[in-house]
Amino acid sequence: MRKTMEINENWYFVHGEGLPGQVPKGAERVTLPHSWNAVDGHDGHDIDKPTGDWAAGDLAHSAMEHYDRGSYWYYRKFENIPQPLAGGRLYVEFPAAGQQAVVYINGQKVTEHKGGYSAFRADVTDFLRKTGENLLAVNVSNEHRKDVYPQHADFTFYGGLYRGAKLVSVAKAHFDLDHCGGPGLAVRAVPLEGGFAEFHMTAYPVGVNADNIIEFSVADADGREIFSGNRPHDQAELAVTLPDIRLWGPSDPYLYTVTARIIRRNEVVDEISCRCGVRRFAADPSRGFIFNGNEMPLRGVCRHQDRLYEGNALTREEHFEDARIIRELGANAIRLAHYQHSQDFYDACDELGLIVWAEIPFITIMSEDPEAHENAMSQMRELIVQNYNHPCICFWGLSNEVLLGRTAPRALIPNHRELAALVKSLDPDRLTTIAHVAGTPEDSELHGITDVEGYNNYLGWYVGTMEDNGPWLDDYHERHPERCVALSEYGCEGIITYHADEPVRKDYTEDYQTLYHEEMARVIAARPWLWGSFVWNMFDFGAAARNEGGVAGRNNKGLVTIDRKIRKDSFYIYKAYWNPEPMVHICGKRHFERPERTEIKIFSNLPEVTLYVNGEKVGTQEGEKVFSFSVRLKEGTNLVRAEAGGVSDTAVLDRSYKRL
Repeated sequence: MRKTMEINENWYFVHGEGLPGQVPKGAERVTLPHSWNAVDGHDGHDIDKPTGDWAAGDLAHSAMEHYDRGSYWYYRKFENIPQPLAGGRLYVEFPAAGQQAVVYINGQKVTEHKGGYSAFRADVTDFLRKTGENLLAVNVSNEHRKDVYPQHADFTFYGGLYRGAKLVSVAKAHFDLDHCGGPGLAVRAVPLEGGFAEFHMTAYPVGVNADNIIEFSVADADGREIFSGNRPHDQAELAVTLPDIRLWGPSDPYLYTVTARIIRRNEVVDEISCRCGVRRFAADPSRGFIFNGNEMPLRGVCRHQDRLYEGNALTREEHFEDARIIRELGANAIRLAHYQHSQDFYDACDELGLIVWAEIPFITIMSEDPEAHENAMSQMRELIVQNYNHPCICFWGLSNEVLLGRTAPRALIPNHRELAALVKSLDPDRLTTIAHVAGTPEDSELHGITDVEGYNNYLGWYVGTMEDNGPWLDDYHERHPERCVALSEYGCEGIITYHADEPVRKDYTEDYQTLYHEEMARVIAARPWLWGSFVWNMFDFGAAARNEGGVAGRNNKGLVTIDRKIRKDSFYIYKAYWNPEPMVHICGKRHFERPERTEIKIFSNLPEVTLYVNGEKVGTQEGEKVFSFSVRLKEGTNLVRAEAGGVSDTAVLDRSYKRL
């Protein structure tokens, strides 16, 4: 039987030059997951002047990396490495290594991998010493390479073995471990009329012979087997129609488990499982996103995977915490920017019913090196093969803002068409999509390559006013009624210690961010033909080249701080719109120094809110999502309480004659 063992303990890290066959003196003991950019990837430690305006295409600061991009070494000694059964194989598996990796056993090169976000494996069987010590060495680099994506982007390219490592031991007959880092099992679950669904199950066995059979089984969410069937060793594919199927979706994320086994006589020699869900979806230019037969606009957020002083070296529990915070917001969708995320996070989205746009890091600038296109194709192939079974994923994204550099290389359109064709060859069911920079010409050949598309538009932050968003969307929809359009990004910076009585664009205050998202939530709610909308961003994240608003090394557009400790006021306007659980939230709690006469704003999804100041009732208002009370504060400390439908919130405000 297959055996999998995590090997996250007892690693040595060399922050410098190393050799594949020996651990240098002075190596640091570390535990995986690990990134050498856990701090400098977002602390802005050596930025001392403002950088260019990203949205305006000013990429002059791209050479100022402000964090450690190097080529370093990880080592792991094995005194008694597990030996596979006779004829079996032993693999080392890395869920990701940022951004390139070369793997050695006992000084001999085993494999290399280009791309910092997808899983890969190395068959180390033939390199092992059967007795004595074996040394696993991994050279990991996040140095720039013209043949590997991403080339350039507005986020930190963290280096390291940041998703851990495993050993996988299998018998001679086993499910494939060598194809694109995939699981060796693919399940296509197709809903039919009358509560039926057809499960297409395909396994990929290797090393099998006439002594073997392949068994497939399907279990419901409670673990009860509802189907079992067998195939000969050379026909590892089966389709079966099953009754009484529960559909997967945001309101009921029901998961089935499909298991494949290789059986030899009276023995199971390999077994793998995956969870899957049954759902149908489509997009229509005038009706928006249609899910399980119902119109259901996707209202969601974008997410980067890093955290404060951890970089991207997150635990499974932290990935699930991120997903739960997004669910608390009331979002039903996530755009996973701008690369393949951890299997742990896709698992969380499956369990919580979050619909996912998954994409590769073909972003900002296209490299004209032909090897770079092959790398984009490879990363797309790995993204799909490794994540095919996740019901949460409904979209494969080809690229993001590839015209931001204001150039369009000759191969840009053919490369996109090849990527789109590759996706459809691997997965004809899901939709392809693309995220355009706002300045993408409406007659660009990039339109029409994908099934649906989105625009990254920051009206009200980088340019224009927040009130421009509604007219822009309506004008575009009127001119191109045939296009299925989403807002793939929109947002503005909000720093929670910055406040203003009269906030304005680009002042970086939490107050302006709140006003902006009030407007955007209203604009989006009024346009259900938008198949999706995705706030940029759910969490503040590392962007080492940035220096804006007095906070260097980060993009501060998150609805939640990078440490996940504080939900900004803008978080709660979306909660009021998207989460039906009764809520009320007083805005401006951190803007606690106020003039004598001040406005108190409240977000709630309930129809009526009552406000009390220092125990005295100010009044009751009926409204929709946003409630505003003008109050007079007494000198000193004032206790404010808002009540609505049995829920309440409080704040403390200080009367001050100083205007901030």
